[in-house]
Amino acid sequence: MFSTFNINYRSGEPIYQQIYNEVVKEISLGLLMPQEKLATVRELAANLGINPNTVSKAYQMLEQSGYIYSAVGKGSFVADSSSQLAGLKESTMNNLKKDLKQASNLGVTKTDVTALVDEVYHGGDK
Repeated sequence: MFSTFNINYRSGEPIYQQIYNEVVKEISLGLLMPQEKLATVRELAANLGINPNTVSKAYQMLEQSGYIYSAVGKGSFVADSSSQLAGLKESTMNNLKKDLKQASNLGVTKTDVTALVDEVYHGGDK
């Protein structure tokens, strides 16, 4: 199940992408552990008040990315993707560092960057 699921229905980001991002976030934070059973498509759709096809699309994307796997008749489960997540985190940090250097060269101030970080981490527009 999902402990801190956060969907913004007014966001311009598609709901299936938000579901995908939330599951990846919960896996990376250790809130969802390898082999843990996820809510069924119908359960999650009912809980969020959305169409099951939206949840199904998110689960398909998660499976294609290697974050979850499905067992016929048993449901969807968190895959052991710790090495994948570590690589993704490292790559993201390297990209962030490169982008921050470019922003600095373009005159973006540390105050501007801090405000942007606060906006992202405290629920601002994604």
